[in-house]
Amino acid sequence: MGAWAIVENNKPLQWIERAPLTPVGSEVVLSVTHAGVCHSDLHFWHGAYDMGGGKIMKLVDRGVQLPRAPGHEIVGRVTRLGPDAAGVKVGDLCIVYPWLGCGECAVCKAGNDNLCTKPHGIGILHDGGFGDEVSVPNARMLVLVGNIDPAFAATLACSGITVYSAIRKVQPLGADEPVVLFGAGGLGLQAISMLRALGHRNIVSVDIAADKREAALEMGASAALDGKSEGLVERIMAATGGPVKAAIDFVNIGATAAVALECLIEGGKLVLVGVGGGHIELSLAGMIFRPRTIHGTKTGNPQDLRDVAALAREGKLKPIPVTRMPKSQANEALHLLEEGKVRGRIVLVAA
Repeated sequence: MGAWAIVENNKPLQWIERAPLTPVGSEVVLSVTHAGVCHSDLHFWHGAYDMGGGKIMKLVDRGVQLPRAPGHEIVGRVTRLGPDAAGVKVGDLCIVYPWLGCGECAVCKAGNDNLCTKPHGIGILHDGGFGDEVSVPNARMLVLVGNIDPAFAATLACSGITVYSAIRKVQPLGADEPVVLFGAGGLGLQAISMLRALGHRNIVSVDIAADKREAALEMGASAALDGKSEGLVERIMAATGGPVKAAIDFVNIGATAAVALECLIEGGKLVLVGVGGGHIELSLAGMIFRPRTIHGTKTGNPQDLRDVAALAREGKLKPIPVTRMPKSQANEALHLLEEGKVRGRIVLVAA
């Protein structure tokens, strides 16, 4: 029993031995079968986030202790149950909700575990999907895979619920009203699929990579624009027919957020999702004379995962491109992602 773990930031992951998990109370232990590789895993590997204005947030300041196995997009098979566990049985193949809260506060009891101020995220404060096993406090954090491809199902635990939550924040929006998406990586492609599943038809994707723009069109985007060309705001306006009500930034660096904000009509909404880092200058009076909303979003809650899984089971959610790699190639997967060579998602598969 073991895990591919970050032992030292910016150094190769190492295989470390771990004792088998012993569930107590209502806990459920799962053997990991599939684990998605997310950009957040890259930040975890580097150990820091760019907070803008020269400020850096180090993960050690958030209570992260190494060694730790990353990986929060997880599908696993139930292997052991605590004496009070109910709702699943040994052998069930489940998607794991990783954004655990304290389970006791009003936020958690309202079902918004992802917004808890005392988080216990799997793959961050607890060993994640790059390891052999994970544990959840109760079966409420598990959703049966059913007829979903388990490699794609793993992506729903982060990219799936994150884009679903972001899309809900720009509603209500008509089916033919344009939505502008910045970034066509795993999240951006998942967002195109999700918007199409929810009945939206006018989706403009922006990315600097030609192959990712091609992937966006294949997923159902109405248009895919080069994000590094001059006159981007004007070209977005030409593609959308004018300022838009909704933009979602899956990159979220100063350049993309500034363009996204400039594309909004009065009353429009910009949802920030990515953690690329940096900052933007904001005219305070300009937000009065041209009122717009900037909304941050943080993954999604357990009900979001149930909703997204239902869309996938019903065949409404087109799977994003998935590259399967053995878990032993976790280091290679991180490098491919950092170099921008991933179309959709890499999913690590257990031997």
